[in-house]
Amino acid sequence: MVRAALIIAAIVDVALAALMVAVSGFLFGSGPESMHGGVLLTAAYAAGVLACLAAPIAGFVFNGRGKTGAGVLVAWLPPAGALLAFAIPAPY
Repeated sequence: MVRAALIIAAIVDVALAALMVAVSGFLFGSGPESMHGGVLLTAAYAAGVLACLAAPIAGFVFNGRGKTGAGVLVAWLPPAGALLAFAIPAPY
């Protein structure tokens, strides 16, 4: 059961990272729709994508060492953070 939760979390994390890469042009691109994000936003965004890719790996490592609860928690942190970010209302 835990292994299935980790596998589903890995799929969700990779899908979230792919979504973040797909929409990054709206933040960092040079077109008229872009926000022309700065260096700090770029670094934070790259850290978010890397966290989405590293979280399931860390989850499987924790599971392999016998810490199943921590593994599942770490693997599901990026999707939970994304849901929390969507819950913040727009400032306009």
